[in-house]
Order: sequence, then structure tokens, then C-alpha cells
Amino acid sequence: MITFDEATFTYNGAEEPVLREVDLRIGEGELCLVTGRTGVGKSTLLGAVNGLVPRFTGGRLHGRVEVAGQDTRDFPPQEFAHLVGVVGQDPLSGFVTDTVEEELAYGMEQLGLRPEVMRKRVEETLDLLGIAELRHRALRTLSGGQQQRVAIGSVLTAHPRVLVLDEPTSALDPTAAEEVLAAVVRLVHDLGTTVVVAEHRVERVLQYADRLVHLTGDGGVRDGDPAELMLDSDVAPPVVRLGRLAGWRPLPLSVRDARRAAAGLRERLAPRVPEASPSPPCTASGEAPAALTARQVVVSYGPLTAVRDVGLELRKGEVVALMGRNGSGKSSLLWALQGSGPRRSGTVDVGGADPGKASAQAARALVGLVPQTASDLLYLETVDAECAQGDREADAEPGACRALLDGLAPGVPGDRHPRDLSEGQKLALVLAVQLVSAPGVVLLDEPTRGLDYHAKRRFTESVRTLAAEGRSVVIATHDVEFTAGAADRVVVMAEGEVVADGPTADVVVSSPAFAPQVSKILHPQPWLTVDQVAAALAPQEATA
Repeated sequence: MITFDEATFTYNGAEEPVLREVDLRIGEGELCLVTGRTGVGKSTLLGAVNGLVPRFTGGRLHGRVEVAGQDTRDFPPQEFAHLVGVVGQDPLSGFVTDTVEEELAYGMEQLGLRPEVMRKRVEETLDLLGIAELRHRALRTLSGGQQQRVAIGSVLTAHPRVLVLDEPTSALDPTAAEEVLAAVVRLVHDLGTTVVVAEHRVERVLQYADRLVHLTGDGGVRDGDPAELMLDSDVAPPVVRLGRLAGWRPLPLSVRDARRAAAGLRERLAPRVPEASPSPPCTASGEAPAALTARQVVVSYGPLTAVRDVGLELRKGEVVALMGRNGSGKSSLLWALQGSGPRRSGTVDVGGADPGKASAQAARALVGLVPQTASDLLYLETVDAECAQGDREADAEPGACRALLDGLAPGVPGDRHPRDLSEGQKLALVLAVQLVSAPGVVLLDEPTRGLDYHAKRRFTESVRTLAAEGRSVVIATHDVEFTAGAADRVVVMAEGEVVADGPTADVVVSSPAFAPQVSKILHPQPWLTVDQVAAALAPQEATA
């Protein structure tokens, strides 16, 4: 169905190709998972499938890329619309209508389908993706995860033979991600649709993959059976890392398979307990002082109430994960705490001041916020210019922002355009701009989108460093694996209300939706991460 024949692609101005002599054959009805570290060229590979690369990106493509026997050099991308459906990383940028129902129908209108066919397919897609209640909603009022599902639905209605998905579950909560992936797998198994999906949260997709394509970072590509490639892949989910640690063969790719092999490991771990994560500093009274106190916060958008009477206390030196389904009110709460978002009622107290009533500069010194799309806060031409502007707005010493950036992500070129940075570098730059104002409270909205496992590990270290400095860090996230390794406490929201609040281990282990893979595999034992298991086994191996 898809053929790459000696395909080499180089961006304009680049010294080395991002894809080098790629030979790849993806058959009809295969689900192909594309992995690799951040910035190695996964999106480029996906864009080449329908000719977006190089027609809309520039650069030079040598070799051939064919889909169903059609060479992408011979036809513009719109000629592949009936054959290849593409969903990019940023759903909102791809929408062309105003409401969910209109967006689902738009692609079919361009293909000239009959109204009765369009109506039937819209209804089927609404049910397939579980978004029927959103049919009349304005697209810009949806949460990021809801927008992601609508974007997938807008290409599914055209019934393409090939579906290309770039980070399809990055903005979805665990339950919604499972629903979307179940729908995609159904298309593969029942309709023979070929699916090519790039995903950093490999743990969500790996068990469904028929083929794994791994970009090595030097332009090369390895492809083959997922279990074989995962034996030494540098991008591996917790279930694979745990399997390697325990020496399981064949290597399990799903929680179910890992549980079948885990009896011996649970027996070895039974007499031990996990190492405790760093906890907030305590005062003489036994608890760290409050950095932020919110009482009865209500956020409304017209008739829609997004946050209902939420009370929250954040302590200094504490990392809090804010979790919940898409549309549960997490982002609305963060913006209300920071002071920039609407707040119909309630109070927010940070050191005796309300960020919502302070000037913009004063509010930044109280609470810093990094939004879901970090690049929304980047508007200058170079990294150095962004850092200098951050220093001026914070009334800080020149070079202060750059020093923070070097601590978070060393080696980012100062003359690079911010939009040309990797997702991890963009996140570090925006975080540095926020931190230069020295806020005691730092709010991060879905910061791990677009980050591979290695980048998330480095980001976890940065978050723990902020906490060690006495800051309170709140992270709205659907990433249960990141939460397991980074958070001291988890707050769960549903329909605008807080429904759970407690230590990370207590909250995530008790929830099937939010439990990390290691917890599911070793249940009922209280392990959360592979690192905890490795630390517990190390003394045994040393004495063996």
C-alpha cells in the first residue's frame, strides 16, 4: 500500500538529510507505529506519504514514495485526499469550519458525496468516536482532547484507504485514548485500512502495532516486528523496560502479557517497598506552608460552567498533577489561578495578593503559567530576543533568562528562530521566560506533549529542581507515566469539580484509568515506576 524506495529528504539549508535512503513497505491493513526521539523526522516521514513533504515544506526529496501505486511526485496532496487521510499534531490549525458537525461533513463536501451519504457517515463517526453530544459545539470552545477526536473524525468520514496520524492521543485522557485507538484498530481489522501513526506515548499504541518503524536519528530507519525491535530500542515504554529488567522472553508488549510473566518478579519484590519520592519540606507544625490558596473558584463561559466551587491549597516544594477527562476543567482552573483567565467568583491568595487583581507584571511574579501550546508565548525572531524580552518584562538582570534556559536545556542556539526548536526546547524556553519573574507558583498545562521518554525524564528532573527551590508546581496532564515519576500529589477533576485529592500512589493505583503500566503489571503491590523496581532489585543482584 505504501512504498518508500531509496527515499532521501533534506530540508533547505540543512547540512544532513533528515531521511536517508529509506526503503520501506507497509502493506494493506497494517497498523504501523513510527517511533523515535523528539526531532528525528517522524512528522517528515508521515508528511511524505501524501506529498505534503516536500511540496509544502520545501526541501529536496530523492527516490520515490508511492501510495497504492501512485507516485507522490505526480499528484498534488489534494489529489490524495480520497486515498490518504492526515491528522496533524495541532488539530485546531487544520479546522476550516465553525462547528463539529460542519467539520465532519466538510471533507465529504469537497469529494462531492451525496447528502444522504454524508449524513449517514457523520452519524457513524460521531458514535464511533463518542462525540455525539458535541455535534453543535463551536470548535474553538472544545478542549484540546475533544478537538483531537473531531480532527480524526473529519478524515474518517471520507473513508480513506490510508490513515496517517501524528501524535493522535497526545491531548487525550487515558480513557478517551483507548476509545480512539479501539476505533482505529476496528478500521484496520474490519475495513482493511492502513494506518501509520507516530506517537511518543508508545505505551498506548505498541500492543496494537503490526509493524514498528524506528527512526534512529541519523536519517536511517529500522522496521520490522515490534517485539524484536523493542529488544534494544532507545525509545521504549515502561512495559518493555520492565521486561528487559526482569529478563522476560518473549518480550511483552502489553500489560496483559506482562502480568502473565510477572509472578516471579512479584515474589522477588514482596519483602520490599518502593523508595519514597521526594516530599515537600515540612515546617515545625509538620506541613509545608501554603504557596497558593483558592476558595470556591467558579469559571463560566456564557451558560457553560467549566469550574464549580473548587477549593485548592498548594504547598511550597510540592509537585501536584492535575488530572481528569478531557473537558473536566483543568485548563480553565489553571488560567483562573494565574489570574489571566475568567473567574466568575471565588478567591485566589498567593502571599496575600490575588493574581487576578494584580498588574500583568505583578501577576507573573506571583504565578507563572505555560499553556498547552508553549509556542503561543513565543513571538520574536530569535531565542536571544525572547530571553532579553523576558528579562525586561521581569525587570531582571540581563542574561538571567538565558541562564535559566541553559539550566533547563543546555546548548539551545541563541540565533535560532523559536519556532524552529524541538518541542522540548520550546517548552524549556517558555518555562525560562516564566521563571525569570521568580514566581512561587508554576502552572504547566500538558507540558509533555511532543516529548519522548528521554526528554520527559530530563523534564522531570527540572520539575523536581523547581520543587527543591521551594516553588509549588502544578501540572495539568493526561500522561500517567510522567505523573507516576514526577508528582507528589494528584488532584482529579470531573465536570469542573475536584473528585479526588491525595498522594500519587494512593490516587493513581486506585484508578484503573490513571494507573501506570508498572502498577497494573505488579498489582496489588504498590510499585509505580521501573526505576523503583530497579532500585529494589539492585541490592539482590549485588549479593547474588
